[in-house]
Amino acid sequence: MKKVLVTGGSGFLGSHIADSLTDSGYEVVIFDKSRSPYLKPSQKMIIGDICDAHEVDAAVNGCDYVYHLAAEADIGASAQDPARTMTLNVGGTIHFLNACLKHKVKRLVFSSSIYVYSDLGSFYRISKQTCEKLIEEYAKEFGLKFTILRFGSLYGPRANAFNGIHKMIRQALETGEILRQGDDEAIREYIHVKDAADMCVKILAPAYENTHLIITGHQRMQVKELMTLISEIFNNQLKITYKQGIDKHHYKVTPYTYAPRSARRITPEVFYDMGQGILEVIDDIQHNDPLFNKTQGSDS
Repeated sequence: MKKVLVTGGSGFLGSHIADSLTDSGYEVVIFDKSRSPYLKPSQKMIIGDICDAHEVDAAVNGCDYVYHLAAEADIGASAQDPARTMTLNVGGTIHFLNACLKHKVKRLVFSSSIYVYSDLGSFYRISKQTCEKLIEEYAKEFGLKFTILRFGSLYGPRANAFNGIHKMIRQALETGEILRQGDDEAIREYIHVKDAADMCVKILAPAYENTHLIITGHQRMQVKELMTLISEIFNNQLKITYKQGIDKHHYKVTPYTYAPRSARRITPEVFYDMGQGILEVIDDIQHNDPLFNKTQGSDS
């Protein structure tokens, strides 16, 4: 059985990738700063710090593949604290690059972002661009095998508070209103997190070695179209308000015009319907958010 390390495996995308790997027959080890609330019996948990080279080295030892997702992913937080963002995202990645080489890992799978194509995304985007260049150079100089993944707009269960669709649904459930700042004609390519996770397992095939991939959904949708869909799910009883202003950190249209290394765009053959996916988000929030489910503890 092949052994896979998933950094950031306690989080939104990471936990789903860990589950998809487990379901596909891999031995899964999660490396994160806190214990995963979604940990399966067969999965091993390592509490660790990606900035600690010794902890990273010990975690990577014996693994066949490493999925590196652990990072500061909140664009707002990265804009406020660039030093922390670079320490975590770039410094942490260097530790994993060195450990993967030392322990002869078959492939490093790196979670990047669609923001690498734009001039937006603040220091988060810069950190991901830097990591991509580091990985490419390690491949050229030392023979590192890699796959770089750039994701469209993810949504689904287990999302955190700064996920776009999660934020809207939670606000709708709490207040009966969605307040949206920015352009209602902004376009996103949404993909359900479970579809993305399944694709992340499939890319271990040899054809995807040393490649850059864009994993995104089939549906290009304007924000106002998403609002209409959510409103219909709430029986058209939501108040939707657009607050004028420019969101300087987020893109208006999914960017493909910047010039990092070119990537293949891949989409799932079978995928979640958007409406069904939003219903799943509603159910997840109602059952797992302490604000709506009083039986849930503060650590849920």
